Amino acid sequence: MSADRPADDMPVLRSVFFRESAARSPGERRSLSRARALAEALDVLSVGVPVLTVVGSKGKGTAATYASAFLAAAGMRVCTVNSPGLRDARDRIRIDGRSVSEGELASLGERLEERIDVLPPSPGFLSPTGLFTLAGVLHARDVGVDALVLEAGVGGRSDEVSLFPPDVVALTPVFLEHAGVLGDTAAEIALEKIGVAAPGTRAALSAPQSPEVTDALGGRVEYVAPGDAGLPAALLPDGLGRMNAELGVAAARRLPGIAEPPPGRAEAVLSSVVLPGRLSWHRVPGSATTVLIDSAIDRTGVAAALAAARGRWGTVDHVVVSLPDHKDLDGAIAELDDLPVTFVRLPLRHLRFTRPLPPAWDVVDAAAVTPESLATLGHRVLVLGTVYFTGLVLGVVGAPTRRLFNAAAPPRPGGCRA
Repeated sequence: MSADRPADDMPVLRSVFFRESAARSPGERRSLSRARALAEALDVLSVGVPVLTVVGSKGKGTAATYASAFLAAAGMRVCTVNSPGLRDARDRIRIDGRSVSEGELASLGERLEERIDVLPPSPGFLSPTGLFTLAGVLHARDVGVDALVLEAGVGGRSDEVSLFPPDVVALTPVFLEHAGVLGDTAAEIALEKIGVAAPGTRAALSAPQSPEVTDALGGRVEYVAPGDAGLPAALLPDGLGRMNAELGVAAARRLPGIAEPPPGRAEAVLSSVVLPGRLSWHRVPGSATTVLIDSAIDRTGVAAALAAARGRWGTVDHVVVSLPDHKDLDGAIAELDDLPVTFVRLPLRHLRFTRPLPPAWDVVDAAAVTPESLATLGHRVLVLGTVYFTGLVLGVVGAPTRRLFNAAAPPRPGGCRA
């Protein structure tokens, strides 16, 4: 697992990407100015290629993946920086859909460490999310890409992605989360997120939003409606991710210098996309148990995942869920009312798990999630929660996450033109 979560055995990751976050004082905030100073020292503030930045509360990874796949289908070499990664830190930085190697990430960490050690003292800490963003941009420059897709961690103008002015912004659905940090209402949070747009931004596209958020955004965005990407349904994911996939493709089309892929090329690449942890099905090793893993964080998402599970299985034997205090725990409780549930608390400093739970729910720590424990819950197990948690379970079941799409997929004769 990655970014503010324990997992990697690589010493450089623990010492560089997480060092300042682990040592921060109570109440200390991440420092955007310190991150800018580091970017200047690394000479990466001017990326020299088109930048597409994805912000929002839910579905950013799906939008970023489909945007990147479309750009690859158009013949561009693309670097994607995700926040967080899927199974571990390598999954945070990808070239044409493939994760960087352990050696590449270690080398990037060492180069960041060299510059951090000579930065002048200043208030605030360098966040793991920001350091991975800088490492991704540095890697993009090293390997020579044609486009850069950045997924924000938390926020928009307050996130380190704001150091790299976007040509295009994609805004996924915005919910009331991180209240008091990004804003006190969904409308305020949406304005903070879309605030990543810069004077040179040529387009800000948005998925459909709630009436409150739509009113707040006013004329700041162009809305992408279902079907606007012009893609056959077979090339899009099921469930709530479909709209975010369309948003990603529509945003990719607006980058400067982008041409439509040749006939059949978009179909070939987009049909190869996989989205681990987004309504993805996996067999638990050494057992007859199958898990459906989905990064649902609100009642709507939980309901959609339940519908998918029941549509294939007919019934659900058990649900394993992990939602910190700032997610829609009440909505999840309402949807899971008649099901056996195990709630998992993660040992992450930035996440709190203090809200009351139904007395019938079992409560365990993350270390209790193993192939053996999952297999005891039945043959049909639904796993729900934040990407931090679904990434943990993807690792437990050994799900492949190193390639999200095949940029070398050959065009299909007679295929559609995206």
